[in-house]
Amino acid sequence: MKISLFNAPTHQPSTALLHLMRGLMLALSLHFSAAMADVKPLPDVDPKFVTITETNPTRDAGYVVGDTLDRTVVITIKKPYELVKESLPIVGYEHRWKGQLIGVELVDIKTEEKQKSDSTTHKLDLRYQVFTTGRTVKHASLKAEILQVRNLQTKEVFQLRIPFFDFRVSPLSIFGQVKLNEDLSPFVPPLLLNAAPEHRNLKLLGILLAVSLLGLLYIFGAYAWLPKMGGPFAKAYRDIRKMPETAEGLQSAMAHIHQSLNRTAGNSLFASNIKEFVAAKPAFAPVSSQIQQFFDLSKQVFFEPDATVQLDDSPKNWLLKFCRQLRDCERGLRPDNKQKANA
Repeated sequence: MKISLFNAPTHQPSTALLHLMRGLMLALSLHFSAAMADVKPLPDVDPKFVTITETNPTRDAGYVVGDTLDRTVVITIKKPYELVKESLPIVGYEHRWKGQLIGVELVDIKTEEKQKSDSTTHKLDLRYQVFTTGRTVKHASLKAEILQVRNLQTKEVFQLRIPFFDFRVSPLSIFGQVKLNEDLSPFVPPLLLNAAPEHRNLKLLGILLAVSLLGLLYIFGAYAWLPKMGGPFAKAYRDIRKMPETAEGLQSAMAHIHQSLNRTAGNSLFASNIKEFVAAKPAFAPVSSQIQQFFDLSKQVFFEPDATVQLDDSPKNWLLKFCRQLRDCERGLRPDNKQKANA
């Protein structure tokens, strides 16, 4: 007799067997729930024995799928407690929120330990990666990591909670219309322009301006505010500017310049020893011809009124110009033979 496989009878489980399987699964579920209910959370460790320092990401918004978040946690545990290293976060662990995966996974952990006489410091470098996205900006969080510490004396185990860090995950692209006034996230900080280059340039320009003003003050200043500004010719220049343009004023101006020349030379300076003076004071070489001309004018003013001296200006203005040139020489500057004296 031939039996066709296509016509072979199919065996269905009986109703009694189905009820038995369902009852067994229900019993196992109730037993597991009761066992989980009996598990009590560990008590928190006394805060005086633990110090936690966090270094979280610098921003809390603008992350997209694939981005990583680096977090550093430094934990100092005082004796008699020690960290249970088996409770450290596990690479590949994906965080959950209310039983649902939130799409943030721990992808790397590096630990560093430093022992001291009364404590131990653990440095945890944690790297998380975002594996979720959405049509709009959504909330995400690095949930609080629960570590365990053990009392070496009593062998009791306590829990240590690392605080969470909230951030926002943005979509890769925008779907539909977006109303900015309704979609502004409080997690997005205001856009700040980097003004550091402008501040640096302003400081450099301020320093350059100060140096320039100082240089102008040194060149044109008539008062002894800086080194070499209080020389004999600087004082004579200030005095001559105040003298009247009369015969007595002219003689007084001539006397002031004679005194300044003598003080600078260290002895009495005459027309006969101008070359020795210039050799000893080479800074005055550019005005050697003007010094000779000054002695010719002095001879006319004090001894020979009828003598003729060729000047390109009035005697008072010429003396001011000449004294200013001498002042530049004593300051180590090159005098301008074409400059006009200030009245």
